[in-house]
This record gives sequence, C-alpha cells and structure tokens, in this order.
Amino acid sequence: MSRSRLTTAVAAFGIAVITLTGCAPASSEAGESPAETADALEPTTITLYTSEPQEKADELVAAFNEVHPEVTVEVFRAGTGDLTTRVATEQKTGKIQADVFLAADAPTFENYAADDLLREYTPADVDALDPAVVDPEGFYVGTRIIPTVIAYNTDMVEKAPESWADLTDAEYADRLVMPNPDVSGAAAYNAAVWLDEDQLGEEWLTALAANRPVIADSNGPVSQAVATGTQPVGIVVDYLVRELAEQGSPIAVSYPSEGVPFVSQPVGIFADSENVEASEAFVDFLVSAAGQKLAVEQSYLPVRSDVGTPEGAPELDDIAILAPDLETIRSTQAGAVETFRELFQ
Repeated sequence: MSRSRLTTAVAAFGIAVITLTGCAPASSEAGESPAETADALEPTTITLYTSEPQEKADELVAAFNEVHPEVTVEVFRAGTGDLTTRVATEQKTGKIQADVFLAADAPTFENYAADDLLREYTPADVDALDPAVVDPEGFYVGTRIIPTVIAYNTDMVEKAPESWADLTDAEYADRLVMPNPDVSGAAAYNAAVWLDEDQLGEEWLTALAANRPVIADSNGPVSQAVATGTQPVGIVVDYLVRELAEQGSPIAVSYPSEGVPFVSQPVGIFADSENVEASEAFVDFLVSAAGQKLAVEQSYLPVRSDVGTPEGAPELDDIAILAPDLETIRSTQAGAVETFRELFQ
C-alpha cells in the first residue's frame, strides 16, 4: 500500500476551515446523527490509547456510553510520544493491544497507515465534517482543531507578543516556557512546521533557543506555568488558555501574525483490532453532533459547523493558519525533533 500521495485536504485547511463557521452541512441535523441513533451492539470491551487529558477522556467515554452502554472502553492515557513508543514495542512483540488510537498529529497516522497498522474506515457522518480533517484514503479522521499559540500572564506582561518573531527579543530571555516534542505530539509537529516555514525556519528556532525557554513535559504544565507566573509567556495549545481564563487565572492568548500550526487530534482503528464494530461506533460518536458538542464544551474548536464554538474563541477565519504539505512534515518531523533537542538542550 502506498502513502506517497500528498494530503491536499490538510494543506487546504486555510480555505476549507472557513466552512466551519459558515454553512451547515445537509447530511445531518445538529440534534441527531447516525452515532446518536445507532442500534445496540454485542456487549464487548475496546481499548483506547489516547493523549487526551484523563478528565476529558473520562467525559468522552461517559458520553459514548450514553449511546452504547453495552460497550466498555478501557483507556490508557499518555503523551503522544509515550503512546507511539508503546505501540512500537507492541508491534515488535506481534500484536498491538489497543483497538482505537486518539492522539495529536496526522503525520503519526500517516506513518501508521504506511506500515499497514490501521484499518480503513469512513465515519457514518463524514459529509458533515470539514474535508480538511478527513484522510482521503479513509485511515483516520480529525476530531477537533487545536492551534498552538502564545499565552501570556496578564499580570506580568503589559504588551502581548504579537508574533513568533517577538519571542526572540531579549526582553523574553528566561521568561518563556514551551512543551517538549519528545513527549507532546503537537510540539513535535510544531517543530517540523516551524522549520519548514520560510519566515521562521532554523534561524528563528535558534534565536528562540538563545532566550533559554524552560522545556516542560507537555502543554498542561506550560499553561500552568504561565497562569501562575512562574514563566510569564508560553507556547501552548489554545484551549488550555481558555480553560484557565474561565477559571479566573490571569492568562490570555495571542495568535501570532505569521500564522499558527494546528493539529486535529485524529482517531483511527488499529488493523489488529478484534472489536471492529464497537471501535467503528466509537469513531462515529467522536465526530457526531453529540461528540462534537462535547468537544466544544471541553473548549476545543470543532470539526463540523453545526455545533457552535467555545465561548471566547475567535472565528476560525480570523486566525492565520500555517498549513504545510503534510507529506513534507511527515518526512521531516523526526529530524525536526532532533534539531530541537540539539538547540534547546
């Protein structure tokens, strides 16, 4: 099976994503979708590997069980880097133990598809989704839009940085925090996108490293460091900033003028799965109206246009998006992470 084709749907995100806030699809109503009206399945158990925060993963499973109480979902939660290591280890021993994989970045799923690790499946409500998050060959589908942005502590920063270039200024030396691409799939993806971007590239990443940012394990500790003022400015996914601001923390978000990288938290079914029907039902639910309404309630930007957007989130067509060629990012991501290690060690 060849995966040499370019994923043009993802590259077209900057155009296609506008439809999320524009027109509603004709394929389903917001109040009812195939996943919400599905027939009962045979009682079974599926295993989910995910990088979702544990609380959100628990909420997701609980909502799915309102539709399919006969399916037990066992969750193994870890950062994307740890998950991919676990999958690689299991692959060597002969069988991947998970049925469903829900994690940060599309290049990981491209690699899995190239290695014949994923089962082809097109969700029941696929026509309701933005085509930018749907793998044309049907091995995975995005479940939410997660941009990486600049966060800042409003008690400590008078003028918000407006661009990625601003973060290389001397005034931000020893005042930055960002996630580790060895742990965070989104951070690994971002490293490759930044290095691929003409207006940023290795020169910008080298200048950023010269400001000696603290490297946290993942996005959660980054957002907490900014909210508490341990580090006044951070590079982090936007939904965490909204959540902390809603809780009263002095934190706000800036969308850099050069554009923001994003991940779509794809989901796919492993080819080794022996619980295919239940796994497909779980995927259907994730992108159904009910599943996407839950995503919005969890502060994520949705992948369909009929469920609204989180309070305080900008309109998607007001955000400059960095949408590189996915095949390029896939082939360069490992090298980008190594470059990051060398610069930030």
